[in-house]
Amino acid sequence: MKKVLITGANKGIGLATAKQLLQRGFYVYLGCRSHERGVQAMEQLKSEGLTNAELLIIDITDDRSVKNARADLGKKAEKLDVLINNAGITGNMPQDALTATVPEFEKVFQTNLYGTLRVVQSFTDLLEKSEKPQIINISSSIGSLTLHSDTHWKYYENAHLFMVYAVSKAALNLYTISLGNQLPKFRVNLVDPGFIKTDLTNNEGNGTPDEAAHTIVKTILNKNLPTGKFISEDHDSGTGECPW
Repeated sequence: MKKVLITGANKGIGLATAKQLLQRGFYVYLGCRSHERGVQAMEQLKSEGLTNAELLIIDITDDRSVKNARADLGKKAEKLDVLINNAGITGNMPQDALTATVPEFEKVFQTNLYGTLRVVQSFTDLLEKSEKPQIINISSSIGSLTLHSDTHWKYYENAHLFMVYAVSKAALNLYTISLGNQLPKFRVNLVDPGFIKTDLTNNEGNGTPDEAAHTIVKTILNKNLPTGKFISEDHDSGTGECPW
């Protein structure tokens, strides 16, 4: 049974992804910052007959919390097959290049980039014990440099309002490319789930968490997908990928 860790798994896309992977026979560790919300998520899964899951308390913005989570998981599992870095924040809105402050950038980067870095570096040793380890970093098309220069992009008119978030995701994208180059045994990919109705978007969007989770799960299960791809079903390229 393949084992997967999902950060930010107590709600939204993270919880929906956990459900779909459990339904496909994975063993899932729900990475949650809040013990109370994590327990609620576990109870919800159990009510649906999905029992191959465990709660893992982890705050990806805190070094000690991440190290403790790694130690806890190491007591439960000899290996990890898939790591899904899903936890993320948008920051205060609106945010643009002329008014966004350094503290605003620091807060968003602390989760979206540095948090992912902490988790990857802490859990890589467990992933290395898998025959076919995978890392999926959840990103966004708003982190695409190409699309920000495309006046025909459907989000072009409003993209500047998410500037801090966009810059953090652009940084995550480059980090992911470098990570994949350093880990030739791994399959390392980015997934843009699209504009999804979650707390992150104030429940505005064009898709549901279940639809986003379907894209993530499909990416994991696609044995022919090479490493280093930026997967997106929201961008109208016809290729299933987002331009860098």
